[in-house]
Order: sequence, then structure tokens, then C-alpha cells
Amino acid sequence: QVQLVESGGGLVQAGGSLRLSCTASGSINMMGWYRQAPGKQRELVATITHGWITNYADAVKGRFTISTSDTKSTVYLQMNSLKPEDTAVYYCNARVWEGLSTPGDYWGRGTQVTVSS
Repeated sequence: QVQLVESGGGLVQAGGSLRLSCTASGSINMMGWYRQAPGKQRELVATITHGWITNYADAVKGRFTISTSDTKSTVYLQMNSLKPEDTAVYYCNARVWEGLSTPGDYWGRGTQVTVSS
């Protein structure tokens, strides 16, 4: 099974930066970050495949950057120019569709990001 361990997050002023990290155990094909604000549905923030193909939500393009470690077991989300509307719980996601791990979606426990105005 895939297990995810997240770190980072916290409180920052608008315009500031934070970096989230998530380390996965097991064989995975794609990793990403989602977020859920109070009263809203969970939404995609960014994803990255093992071929380094990235995808971003329109709301974060140009401000957030997703990347992976050389071993591809850790995914990072560098968040710059943060806005109050970025406030949410951020969840790490790992997706498996082939390889040694059981196919499916795996989720981290979530880390709070709060941006003050």
C-alpha cells in the first residue's frame, strides 16, 4: 500500500510564500495536491506525472510550482504570492494505475494553509 507523509503549511501573510512536501512509500504513477476550503468541495491544485508532465488549476498558475525529488518519491508545492483565498486544507494525492502498488487514489491527512490579509 502507498502511504503519504505531508509537511509544511502554516500561517503566512498575503504575498508570502510557503512550501509543502509529501513523501510517498511504494510505487506510484502520479502525485499532486488538492485543497479544500471551509464549505467548499475539494479541488485540484496541481499534479505531476513521473514523466514530469504538470497540470495546474487556473487559480494558481504562475504562482505555484509543483516538482518532485530525483527519486520521484517526494512531491513539493512551492506557493508564492499567496492570497487569502488560498486558505484551505491541502491534501497530497498519489495515483496508481500500473506497477507494484494496488491501483487507486491515496490521500495524505492534509495540512492547513492559512493566508492572512
